[in-house]
Amino acid sequence: MADTLQHLSHLPDGFGMDGLDLTISGKPLRAIVDQAGSTPLFVYSKAAMDRRVAALRQALPADLEIHYAIKANPMPAVVNHMAGLVDGLDVASAGELRLALKAGTSPQDISFAGPGKTDDELRAAIEAGIVVNLESEGEMARLAGAAENLGARPKVAIRVNPEFELRRTGMQMGGGPRPFGVDEEQVPEMLGKLAGLPLDFTGFHIFAGSQVLDTDGLIACQKSTVDLALRLSAHAPDTVRSVNLGGGFGIPYFPGDKPIDLQRIGAALAGELQRARRELPKARFAIELGRYLVGEAGIYVTRIVDRKVSRGKTYLVTDGGLHHHLALSGNFGQVIRKNYPVMIGNLAGQAPAETVDIVGCLCTPLDRLGDAVALPRADVGDLVVVFQSGAYGLSASPQAFLSHDPPGELLL
Repeated sequence: MADTLQHLSHLPDGFGMDGLDLTISGKPLRAIVDQAGSTPLFVYSKAAMDRRVAALRQALPADLEIHYAIKANPMPAVVNHMAGLVDGLDVASAGELRLALKAGTSPQDISFAGPGKTDDELRAAIEAGIVVNLESEGEMARLAGAAENLGARPKVAIRVNPEFELRRTGMQMGGGPRPFGVDEEQVPEMLGKLAGLPLDFTGFHIFAGSQVLDTDGLIACQKSTVDLALRLSAHAPDTVRSVNLGGGFGIPYFPGDKPIDLQRIGAALAGELQRARRELPKARFAIELGRYLVGEAGIYVTRIVDRKVSRGKTYLVTDGGLHHHLALSGNFGQVIRKNYPVMIGNLAGQAPAETVDIVGCLCTPLDRLGDAVALPRADVGDLVVVFQSGAYGLSASPQAFLSHDPPGELLL
């Protein structure tokens, strides 16, 4: 199985085997494709999401809230399911805000982060009664102006760009010059100005980076985050009622990737929260996770439509591609393209028999889904399955490129 999956040591939670077929939440892949009616297709497992949240609840301090960042996967059915598992939702647009509200999440458990919020989005946030994470003094002034016009007093937190950097992160969100948040050295002055505005200060949002597989780095970052929140609380115009510690928990995608040690992270966080609560006894503490909650719970399924040999190299040509799953092609932040874990889903029990390249249906050499992949001999009609596809798949891809039909999505 390790060979078939390339570099995953085992099938992720929620996935299994039935004869040659991969199963998702106990259902054979071919039956799922028949149910969907066509490929390409994203399939997400409720069971995998349930088990991931349960593992977090077991390992992390009981009084630490878990928030789902909708940007990771905004499929409405996924958002609705996650809303029933977690303590809050984090949004980054008016569209995501509508999804959060439709999922029935209380406004007090929804926060809105992201640079470049429009005036319309700020008004929508005020009217909904959610917490706005302020990214700059300019945004604070615009929100205060909208609040005065609406006769409201919106809840706000300051998103802080920390001076420290999260080491070995897949995507750096803090440290150095950033478009995200307010530089930590500027926060005390901004808090002083906030005190005179019609804004209800609640606390801080500190997010240093994402897709981190370095357990020691995460533990050090969380300590630095708590230290920073405590320092800044001395300048707060009111009682600190919320501290979002960020997230950054990564999942293994590529050869050599190892999962984080959740037990060690939880033990370290317990000590940090015990210290923080002595100084901030009325604060709600939360971590904000997206990829870690849903990334391993999803697969991308695409059908082989052609098999061809060009000058000695075998290509499996599929009906999917980077227009559905940009990260898979290596064009979403990778410096050097690496293969996601992949298998032939209807031949999952067979041993590798050949080495092939898997390409999509688009007219660009960038549309590569797998390079030199060892697989069972596959032919037209067989189903290529790409794991680790539950986060930043369809919504982070150029779906309009070449005007192909959109893929299906199923939550099982």
